[in-house]
Amino acid sequence: MASTFIVSAPGKAILFGEHAAVYHKPVLAAAISLRSYLHVNILDEPQRIVRLKFKDIGLDHTWEIDALPWKKQVHHSMTSSLNPELREAIRPYAESISSDLPETQRRTHIRSATAFLYLFLSIGTPESGGFEYTLRSAIPTGAGLGSSASVCVCLSAALLYQTGNIALPSFDRTSEQAEMQLECINTWAFMGELCMHGDPSGVDNTISTRGNAALYRRNPSGSPTIDPITSFPNLSLLLINTRVARSTAEQVAKLKKLKDEHPSITEPILTAMGETATAALDLIKTPDFAVGSSDALEQLGTLICINHGLLNSLSLSHPRIERICKLVDCADIGWTKLTGAGGGGCAITLLRTSFMDSDVKGLQQRVTEEGFQVYEAILGGHGVGILYPTGFNGEGGQKINQDILENAESVASTTGLIGVGMEESNKGWQFWTRAVTSDVT
Repeated sequence: MASTFIVSAPGKAILFGEHAAVYHKPVLAAAISLRSYLHVNILDEPQRIVRLKFKDIGLDHTWEIDALPWKKQVHHSMTSSLNPELREAIRPYAESISSDLPETQRRTHIRSATAFLYLFLSIGTPESGGFEYTLRSAIPTGAGLGSSASVCVCLSAALLYQTGNIALPSFDRTSEQAEMQLECINTWAFMGELCMHGDPSGVDNTISTRGNAALYRRNPSGSPTIDPITSFPNLSLLLINTRVARSTAEQVAKLKKLKDEHPSITEPILTAMGETATAALDLIKTPDFAVGSSDALEQLGTLICINHGLLNSLSLSHPRIERICKLVDCADIGWTKLTGAGGGGCAITLLRTSFMDSDVKGLQQRVTEEGFQVYEAILGGHGVGILYPTGFNGEGGQKINQDILENAESVASTTGLIGVGMEESNKGWQFWTRAVTSDVT
């Protein structure tokens, strides 16, 4: 194995059915072209340390490998729940970090550290060599776009590859072997999500691992049902960040309380949300949608508006999200809904096929003037991938190292440097997929 490599995983947008997924209803979600990038630097002996450098959240911490609670290590196996003994053992190691920072930022650091330590102590061994992880992300945090799941998928894939539990993507593997690797990455990424959020649905890590799109249903027992959508169309989106922070765990708990108090009212709403997901999938599979019919896209937009109304009826929206909806409606360029947990975060706008660039630029200017943050994105695309060994960027032939990645100034410069995202330009990337395909062309 090379001393350096990079793994990357996309964010996601839930198109239909968010929150309903927790209650075993179907949800339609797709990968987005905004991604996280984890640079792995394997240290030479005798450096027995692990270091996390997550610049975008201000986290930089080092642990001595031999000082970690290995005696509580979990036997490496596919699992669906956290080990409470290990979870408790790592608590002091995570909670001791960033003590000089404001509490909100510190809690973010603790959640990230907890996820990393749980995965490292589960997948690694006391004999593991030292390494440094440098993470950058183009996905806004706390915006409902799966930023934490993207990070957990990167951590899972990197640790599994470092320890020999998965191999590089290869044409020689059967689809069943490729599926086993994907499921291994996804299962451990979900463990990281459990550390961060308490009771996540599993949608975010599944889409970030597998890419493209899927109809997902979490079952009361056993593994979730995942129906991949391999022919998902490329759809242009605007992702509009309210910049209103919210907690997924708090939003999930808020809906649970409402459901417990008013089950006969909330259950039909959740069922209707699930039905928007299946109706959208049926529509996407029609020949009219495949050929880009504007009428078919209009029907999809209507379903988006219905789904948003259902979410709003459960008090999961926010005044800033409703403001975005009004601005988009006035511009008449698409259809808008919240995505993710709601209560802030992001809204997504599916653009009409007939939109004018000038109209989109005008909307972007108006929402920016009101304090929102706008990203252009594409739905679908690759899931988790690896650049092995780290190569050279396409602009100046400069080798991608951790310092260059860490010092990238913006989302655009990070994505352009790595060469995978909106415009995939680095042909060294390989992606773990069930149907193994060639590198990006």
